[in-house]
Amino acid sequence: MYDDINNNEQENMNHYDTGSTYTHYDSSEAMKQGPAPKKRKKGGFGRTVAKCLVLALVFGSVSSAAFMGVNYVGNQYLGNSVKSQVSLSKAGNNLTTTTTASSASDVYDVSDIVTNCMPSVVSITNVGTQEFQTIFGNYEQNTQSSGSGIIIGKNDTELLIVTNNHVVSGAKELSVYFNSDGDAADDSNVISAKIKGTDPNKDLAVIAVKLSDIPDETMESIKIATVGDSSALKVGEPVVAIGNAYGYGLSVTSGIVSALNREVTVQSDGQNITNKLIQTDAAINPGNSGGALLNSKGELIGINSVKFISEDVEGMGYAIPISDVESIIGNLMNKETRDKVDDAQKGYLGISNMVDVTDDVSKNYNMPVGVYVKTVLEGLGSDKAGMQDGDIITSVDGTTVSTSDQLREMMSYYSAGETIEVKVQRLNGNAYEEQTLQVTLSTQDETTAQSQIQNKQEK
Repeated sequence: MYDDINNNEQENMNHYDTGSTYTHYDSSEAMKQGPAPKKRKKGGFGRTVAKCLVLALVFGSVSSAAFMGVNYVGNQYLGNSVKSQVSLSKAGNNLTTTTTASSASDVYDVSDIVTNCMPSVVSITNVGTQEFQTIFGNYEQNTQSSGSGIIIGKNDTELLIVTNNHVVSGAKELSVYFNSDGDAADDSNVISAKIKGTDPNKDLAVIAVKLSDIPDETMESIKIATVGDSSALKVGEPVVAIGNAYGYGLSVTSGIVSALNREVTVQSDGQNITNKLIQTDAAINPGNSGGALLNSKGELIGINSVKFISEDVEGMGYAIPISDVESIIGNLMNKETRDKVDDAQKGYLGISNMVDVTDDVSKNYNMPVGVYVKTVLEGLGSDKAGMQDGDIITSVDGTTVSTSDQLREMMSYYSAGETIEVKVQRLNGNAYEEQTLQVTLSTQDETTAQSQIQNKQEK
């Protein structure tokens, strides 16, 4: 049965160099003089006692001073409300260990960053459905999930928000909460949003909110994020994460950059997806996905993603480096904002019997990752555009396609009669070559009828 229509319907010890010096006492002169003759004097015993008393007093004073000195040094290096910090030396940027007395002023204060940047971060709610299979058949259940987003720009009619693809995937309804005054009960700041574009392989999406739907007072209090340069980050640099953790509303965590260009692989829709990410010990929890990772200047240097975090590891969060994906985000921002169309109006490529070319298949058979088309239906959109049996679809309307599920989800936003750009990889001799096709989408009825005809012919 062909797949195009049957699926109308997801991170010691410190060695302190005390600079100790050892004084060498040369006793050779004393040895040449020989021992001094002993003379007995009157009152010698009394004088001896007096000397002992004086020596005792001196020894006591010196010992007391020495003890106090040792105690001071011990407090400095071994505890007693004194903490050790690692900082960068101004000379040569070498790591040195310094100590500072513990006080509120020693804590890295991020309140100014939060004040300036919180208005650029939003909470996102995704209402969708999940299909369950039981012995009584299949049924759907409404689901709701929460995530975060960052106000990245705007055009003449829309405010544009970047987030993770998995935050908005499968949404029937999307809403954005602008945390402008901290009042979560203010329904006027909860506004409907639409998906503008997605890139599943980078776990990125851009959604749009109509400017006309945003109250004036909210519009005055929110901000577009300032984008920084993630390629200039250094390990150990402080960072701040803001996001809608666990759906409780926007919250703040802080830490440092633990590692850069960390290769992390996750499985998504049967595909192994590997990306180079920023690793941080700032807490990033469910709901923080799509939120902002900021540097000490309050600049956006990463998009947090819980998708890449292992459940059995603590202190290891990841963020997508902003400088690596700026061009992708720019392309998504310029896409046409779309709604899902009714089933009766949905457009079809006119293909059947699709097979996913996964990473493993790609490596074993030297094929491009994408959707392998076994059958192109005669006389329909793909056939007329020049698609052939055996072509591998890799992109639709400028969005990378890796699986048939992704393809079906994308097609639910296009109507019959629309013409869209489809890129395929076609085997030419021993190598695959890219072909760009303009496909006018067919109707459901046309696709069903032609599929039945070709199925009979094959039998």
